[in-house]
Amino acid sequence: MIRFIKTKDYADMSRKAANIIGAQVVSKPNCVLGLATGSTPIGTYERLVEGYENGDLDFSKVTSVNLDEYRGLTHDNDQSYYWFMNHHLFSKINIDKNNTYVPDGTIEDAEAACKQYDEIVRKSGGQDLQLLGMGHNGHIGFNEPCDKFVKDTNCVNLTQSTIDANARFFASKEDVPTQAYTMGIGTIMQAKKVLVVVSGADKADIVEKAFFGDITPQVPASILQLHEDVVVVGDEAAFAKIADRI
Repeated sequence: MIRFIKTKDYADMSRKAANIIGAQVVSKPNCVLGLATGSTPIGTYERLVEGYENGDLDFSKVTSVNLDEYRGLTHDNDQSYYWFMNHHLFSKINIDKNNTYVPDGTIEDAEAACKQYDEIVRKSGGQDLQLLGMGHNGHIGFNEPCDKFVKDTNCVNLTQSTIDANARFFASKEDVPTQAYTMGIGTIMQAKKVLVVVSGADKADIVEKAFFGDITPQVPASILQLHEDVVVVGDEAAFAKIADRI
């Protein structure tokens, strides 16, 4: 079941998404949070940091498992997702760093890296809540459009559209990694609750395709139509094409 929460703008979207994550932490202090990177969740993380600083949230017992990591980037690379999470969230709250997990992009053996991360997620007990952004082509994590839904953590070749979208974070397009390790669709779907954040008019087309179109691996996020508990928080611009259906 999918529930839509329409918000005024990006700031409002960030507040409401953070409230949902915060409620999860309060109701189950030792919960497992599946976390995402990218520009869309940054505001949500800022609100969570505020909640911690205000004394409303305690992350000391929380475990986190991140969706993905670029293959080949070290933890200290400022474009790695390990660095991103530490910069935007982990260094600013009281989470135990030993309980924060991101796929290890430095492991050259792709099969070994993927099996290792699947075991980490399995031992954590699985995500109580999985936060997702969504790419313009419908990718979730780095699960790109393809011929089938991939169940487990896998090494993906990034599409040109994804490389182009991420190029703004690098010195040049040539510096953008072309591969990534990503949590699989099956693992994402095992989360007890899924929270999707979307913002901006440029996401309106894919929001409509993902949540009201056919369920197809060509639009990876469309699989979320089959999950029993999905909340999509988006601003008016992102919901422009579905406003009369929610």
